[in-house]
Amino acid sequence: MNPLLKRQIRKYLPKNLQSNKDMQDFLDAINKSYNTSGEQFTMLQRAASISSEELFNSNKQLREESESQKEIIEKLNSVINTLKFYNLKGDNNLEGQDSLELVDFIEIQTKEIIEINKLKDKLVLDLERQNQELNEYAHMVSHDLKSPLQSIDALTVWIKDDFSDVLGESGSEVVDLIRENVEKMDTLIQGILEYSTIGKTKMALYDIDLNLLIEDVLVTIDNPNDVDVLVTSDLPRIKGDQHRLELLFYNLINNAVKFNDKKSKGFVEIRFEDKNKYWQFSITDNGKGIEQKYFDKIFIAFQKLENDYKSTGIGLSIVKKIIETYQGEIWLKSIPNIETTFYFTIKK
Repeated sequence: MNPLLKRQIRKYLPKNLQSNKDMQDFLDAINKSYNTSGEQFTMLQRAASISSEELFNSNKQLREESESQKEIIEKLNSVINTLKFYNLKGDNNLEGQDSLELVDFIEIQTKEIIEINKLKDKLVLDLERQNQELNEYAHMVSHDLKSPLQSIDALTVWIKDDFSDVLGESGSEVVDLIRENVEKMDTLIQGILEYSTIGKTKMALYDIDLNLLIEDVLVTIDNPNDVDVLVTSDLPRIKGDQHRLELLFYNLINNAVKFNDKKSKGFVEIRFEDKNKYWQFSITDNGKGIEQKYFDKIFIAFQKLENDYKSTGIGLSIVKKIIETYQGEIWLKSIPNIETTFYFTIKK
């Protein structure tokens, strides 16, 4: 059992209960649930982290290979320009040796492009397979973790109800702390379940009024500093999936509110623009901001910029995955301590 948990539970139990056989069985049950959930949770977190990081690294590799292809295309364009310079109309306009060299060069470059495309296709297939396996594993382990978490939560309620006189105020606070940790783990597991299923199941598209959706989302956001959340104009009705869109806006708005350090002067603004084939949305806040070197890192699962106890570190990776299912993109601009804006698009 976690040493702190074990010490605190024993600390607030009377001596006669510490030696009681039934109480020992109870402690063993907590120990078993805690150890099992801890091991499974570590494996689950590692699986989801690998999945997110592999996607990031593979995208980076694909971008590098695309740059390589551009260089080859530029070389081919140079060859074409050379041919145009000679203005070939007959065999006498170009020496035979030069012609053979140009043909060989084009053939080599063509083979290079074919090989790069083969490697890229193989990389994409391997990535899809690995990501599918990791998502299935994360989904399975998440379900397995639910049971021991429910057991721990039920046991702590039982301790507090039956031994409140013995525990006292400080003991009750410790039990509440245990329940807070259980709640945090449950939230994180739910996030991992969401992450592993987004894009796996087909979306049911229907008309959604984003104005009503944002109103519902704002009710669920904890806003102790009364940060003003402003929708500067009527948002459009779009074709989408209610649950995914709620997750998308909730995570972005919740982050903007939670990390806003301007107290009574904090604000969040939500805007949109019609971009022909896409809707473009922006969410701006005047909070702490993000340094440019972290712009890519924040979209990787479990990557947190600060040691926030209640943060799961998976919200923005869920946001990115949802946007990709709508064939959109997400990016940001930020001036630390002044203003941060997240932009994202959704295909009509």
